[in-house]
Amino acid sequence: MPKEPDQREFIQSLERGLAVILAFSDHHPSLTLSRCAELTGLSKPTVRRVLLTLQHLGYVRSEGRLFALTPRVLALGYAYLSSLNLPVIAQPSMEELVAATREPCTLATLDDTDVVYVTRVSAHRRPGATLATGTRLPAHATAMGHVLLADLSQAELDHYLSRAELLPLTARTVRTPGELLGRLDTARAQGWAMVEQELEEGLRSVAAPVRGADGRVIAALGMSASVATADEETMRERFAPLLVRAAAAISERLGADFGPAGTRPAVAARPR
Repeated sequence: MPKEPDQREFIQSLERGLAVILAFSDHHPSLTLSRCAELTGLSKPTVRRVLLTLQHLGYVRSEGRLFALTPRVLALGYAYLSSLNLPVIAQPSMEELVAATREPCTLATLDDTDVVYVTRVSAHRRPGATLATGTRLPAHATAMGHVLLADLSQAELDHYLSRAELLPLTARTVRTPGELLGRLDTARAQGWAMVEQELEEGLRSVAAPVRGADGRVIAALGMSASVATADEETMRERFAPLLVRAAAAISERLGADFGPAGTRPAVAARPR
């Protein structure tokens, strides 16, 4: 049984802040101040102060009387992933993937409107490449971004679209919310995503979701190849299946429950 904390060392405001964050869920993606107070057992003035503080810090957004979490809360999840040493857990599968494809492999998470590299295994074939841990890339123009965005709820996607600048990095980059949402539907349906020279001319990328114990996407596993070394058919028919299996293997080590096919998590679909 956990030991009761010394009241002199107990920060009640932190407890209340966490209680408010945890009040949001798939069943309650948006909450009024009154409903949040009911779910947490806190007074309305207290909940109001907490929500306004979280909104100021970027973890909560408001629309009329409703409050909702923003993708920034994923940064809290990233702290947990760091404590799990996700790079160490993913490393064996990433190294096997690189050995099989001779192309670089990257693990990334979502932070606001960007994907952030958690770790990367190089194929030692592109000496000019400088992308490393901590690299940030716009989610709308990357296969890993599409995989991560595809798992967001409709409210989270709406917030993302209200903040993201869909800048055309190449002539092929998605430029409209409708086009991006269509791509996310495809990624969600097939279980992986592919981007064709949208981030950089001459570069193709594929990505697959890495899921946690609750079945939700916590990271994206991606790989890229030059159009000169891998045509579209190779990416779709050879690299994508290898990537999906590698992502599933990492997910299983994190406690995700996969079905016999190894590609679909046993989790209910998120409300959209």
